[in-house]
This record gives sequence, C-alpha cells and structure tokens, in this order.
Amino acid sequence: MTILLIEDEPLIARQLLKLVRELEPGAVIDGPLASVQGICDYFTQNRQTGRPAPDLVISDIQLSDGVSFEAFRQIQLVSPIIFTTAYDEYAIRAFKLNSLDYLLKPIDPEELKAALTKFHRWSRNDTTDFGDQFRNFLSQLTEQSPTNQYKRRFLGHYLRQIISVPQEQVAYFLRNELIYLVTNEGKKLVADYKTLDELDELVDPARFFRVNRQCLVSIDAVAGYRPHDSQKLLVCLKSPNDKLELLVSKEKANLFRQWLEG
Repeated sequence: MTILLIEDEPLIARQLLKLVRELEPGAVIDGPLASVQGICDYFTQNRQTGRPAPDLVISDIQLSDGVSFEAFRQIQLVSPIIFTTAYDEYAIRAFKLNSLDYLLKPIDPEELKAALTKFHRWSRNDTTDFGDQFRNFLSQLTEQSPTNQYKRRFLGHYLRQIISVPQEQVAYFLRNELIYLVTNEGKKLVADYKTLDELDELVDPARFFRVNRQCLVSIDAVAGYRPHDSQKLLVCLKSPNDKLELLVSKEKANLFRQWLEG
C-alpha cells in the first residue's frame, strides 16, 4: 500500500510521517508534499512513468501556495482522501459530502488510527468509484462558493475607530504578531482576524494572492515583479513609499505570474 502525505508545516509533517509509519509499518509513504504545484507535479510524474496512484492520500487543505482543492481540480483523482485542517469551517462545508474522513489539527493519534481503520474497511467493502465521488464533491463545493460570496468589505481598528474598508482599497494584509490591514494610502489598521489562513478562505483569489506566510496582497497594489536570488520573485508595489519587501518563493513563482496575468 502507498500513502501520499500532503502537509506544508514542517513540524506537523514530521509528526504525521512518524504517526503513519507507526500505524502502517508496511506502507510505502510518499511525500510529504507542501504545495499545490508539488501535488500536480507528483501526479503528472506518476502518469508519465506509469506508476499507479497512491492507495490513500492524507492531505492538509491550506498549503504554502493555495488550497489543495486547486490541485485536485486539475488532476484525475482516483484515490480516497483523509483531510486534515485547523478550521471547523472547512470541515463543515466540505468533508461531510464525499471525503473518506477528516481530522482537525492538532491530529490525535487515536483519531488517525480510527480514520485508517475506516479506510481499510472501506477498501474491502466499497466498490464506489471514489474519483467520481470526489469530482462530484468539487463540483458541489464550487456551486456552494460562488465568487459573489467572497468577502468584499473588511473591518479594521484605527486609533479609536472601527473602520469598514472595501476590498478595492486594501493593498495587503500583513501578519506581524497581529494581522494588519494596509490600505492603498498606506493606512495601517488592526484587522479582526486571528490568522492569514482564515482570511485566505474569505477573499477572492482573483484579487488576492498569498505571497508568503506573512502577506496576502491585492492585485491592485502590485505594479509588477523582478527576479530575485534562487529563482524567487520580488514583488514591486505601486506605492513608492511602501518599503515592504515581498518575496515569492520559487515554488509559487509560476502561480504568481499566472495570477498577475489574470
């Protein structure tokens, strides 16, 4: 049996790898993969080499360069998936539809053991085409999340006021202990969000891009980019007074170029 692990947090990935090895000592474990692009590359290489798809995928949702659903929309998925997530919202919205199981982080070893037991029971008794199931799930998820449901206004604290900022006036969100909303005029507000991952689920992906773990930038704030060391990209902001240095990793560089091109 081959199990593919998808997790972008190094510490969590190591813990998950250790747990799976303990619970499934006879399994071949691929990964952990950490990005949407990495998932696409993995399955593309499998097809090119004639290697069968993994028997099971254990996948995080929010990855370094986007949401894992983005990759699963691009590949012809035939493997059952156990999802992992730090957010109940994803679980409620998604996993009760067609996924094999989901685990909330931090992952409890007993819950992972139960999920693997469920997989073995399913694989012995269920003849359903999981690929068709999951494609149906993605279709339902898309129907449930039309672009007109993306958040279009954001609240922020400035001095002693709470200000409502339309998405067109947001330059970027920045994590620096707190989550800050920075406007096109350079005004810095404290946003009412705990993490950028939470924001990443709410914003329109055509308008906002998760440049790195610290910043979610608006396309209206980006003037362009230039090459940086090690195949990274340096984002050039439109505001000449904004000294923030935004670096896009080489793993996300192609996705950033595609996003900027529309």
